[in-house]
Amino acid sequence: MSSVLGKARLILDAFDSRCSDLSLTELARRSGVAKASVHRLAGELVEWGLLERAGTKYRLGLRLFELGQLVPRQRILRDAALPYMEDLLLATQETVHFAVRDGIDVLYIEKIIGHRGLNQQSRVAGRLPLYCTATGKIILAFSPQSVFEEVVEQGFTALTSRTTMSVGVLRTQLERMRKEQLAVEVEETRLGYMSVAVPVFSGPRVLAGALSVTAPTARLNVSRITGALRTAGVGITRTLQAMRCTHTPGEVSPRDSSSCSAAMCSFNGCGR
Repeated sequence: MSSVLGKARLILDAFDSRCSDLSLTELARRSGVAKASVHRLAGELVEWGLLERAGTKYRLGLRLFELGQLVPRQRILRDAALPYMEDLLLATQETVHFAVRDGIDVLYIEKIIGHRGLNQQSRVAGRLPLYCTATGKIILAFSPQSVFEEVVEQGFTALTSRTTMSVGVLRTQLERMRKEQLAVEVEETRLGYMSVAVPVFSGPRVLAGALSVTAPTARLNVSRITGALRTAGVGITRTLQAMRCTHTPGEVSPRDSSSCSAAMCSFNGCGR
């Protein structure tokens, strides 16, 4: 990327969960941007609040967090899901996730941890592959065929010895998950842990994301938690569908303005 904006993006993309504080030299190496350019752009990013100084190193700034909270899709989904996630936590006493698809990854937009919950592997704003997580598999099951083809074309990487590595096996799993509207993943992302997930819809056949429960394999009883998980998923779906805007792109005004908001119009992509 030769543009200034492209270089700034590369600098911001250099940070991840394992490298939250980077020196100027590390930023240049990880971003691939010349050190002199990194020095100049990092100074401007600090002024804008997108980066912060931490001694001789840089870290992402609070302005990014502030902007992130304004993203309509994330905010709407989180607000709709959180009450049901809290109910699910009380019912299962296990870690609860809500995730959406971003490209060929599953992106976690909310996570609630109990006293004995999982505090590693996944995190809010973290990513994992679609093909080996319960949330990812159920999202993939209800996504267009083109998404499955893109996942296959990209190839599989084993996160554990139990990660699905066969296209045929994955296809069979997705067919079953589509029928049952339930995904079970056993130790594919972390040995000793498993997850169960259900789809969440924002409209008829419109997938919004996935809700899951994660716990140690030896402790998680799928049949015991499935009812509570399905109930929470249905609750989020109903909440989202009740919030849907009631007009189509190009309409001068919605048919029922009382149930239409700028945020929901943005969420549904109608362009108002």
